[in-house]
Amino acid sequence: MNRIDRISAILIQLQTRRVVKAQEIADRFGISLRTVYRDVKALEEAGVPVIGEAGLGYSLVEGYRLPPVMFTREEAIAFLTAEKLVEKLTDTSTSSNYKSAMYKIKAVLRTSERDFLENLDAHIEVLKSRRQSEGIADFGFIQTILKSIAERKVLAINYFTHYRQTFTQRCIEPVGVFYLDSFWHLFAFCKMRNDYRDFRLDRISDLKITDEGFHKEHPSLRKYLEQLYEDRELQEVVIQVEKRTHLFLESQKYYHGFVSETEKDDFVEMSFLTAHLEAFARWFLMYGDKATIVTPTELKDRVGAILESVASNLSLARMHTP
Repeated sequence: MNRIDRISAILIQLQTRRVVKAQEIADRFGISLRTVYRDVKALEEAGVPVIGEAGLGYSLVEGYRLPPVMFTREEAIAFLTAEKLVEKLTDTSTSSNYKSAMYKIKAVLRTSERDFLENLDAHIEVLKSRRQSEGIADFGFIQTILKSIAERKVLAINYFTHYRQTFTQRCIEPVGVFYLDSFWHLFAFCKMRNDYRDFRLDRISDLKITDEGFHKEHPSLRKYLEQLYEDRELQEVVIQVEKRTHLFLESQKYYHGFVSETEKDDFVEMSFLTAHLEAFARWFLMYGDKATIVTPTELKDRVGAILESVASNLSLARMHTP
């Protein structure tokens, strides 16, 4: 990127937030802090009202805005792709708001870019699996949650506790939402449990913002997600599956920690990292007559124990059959 394009991009970045740190600009463009200072000075000399405070960052004088931005064709394609994902993987409220934003984006595109997107629209699709369809909340919860986070207001929810199979009323202080394994999750401080909890949005039947505010400083969502994976003890699993059977595992393998695979003569060697060896053993039994376990020994032993239990149950069933 040449200097003129970079300076223009810095000006756009300054409009996206109240305060932007020099290090954030340096990291985005892969430049030194000295170069950032020179580029910002160039903006000031061009008449852009930039306010800079040592240790805080840069901001623009309130009310200063650029005229409508002209997007490149590649950026427009990225917006179109994101629109398809938002439509299928979020709730109706978020999807509706994104569509509204897309109309505004398309309004500032050149005619050639608009025509290009219109022709491309029918050639990008995102398909939902049955599992995804069940896991997406469709009550506008995401927008309500994000509003409560911004306003620092307590949420009241009616939550279905899976292990008890009952609904409970909770008052929570929301931290953030994230998408994992085909489900939207809400990470929040639960006042009833006096601890942090992970709530699945598809298990919330009702949600509303209360008048109660909260002032406690919670850990960031990113920190929670890093701990979520750091605390898991993952175990390596290697199996060999007949090629014909392997074709039917494509949509399932990612739910069991799939890492990589290598084609051999008449089978495919698959590697996994799993936190739940018991669950993996039972999944393996679905196609176990067409596969072998390479490692670990614990998985072989567990599969063998399950098969012995099944054989014992079948034997007892035969004895009691008249």
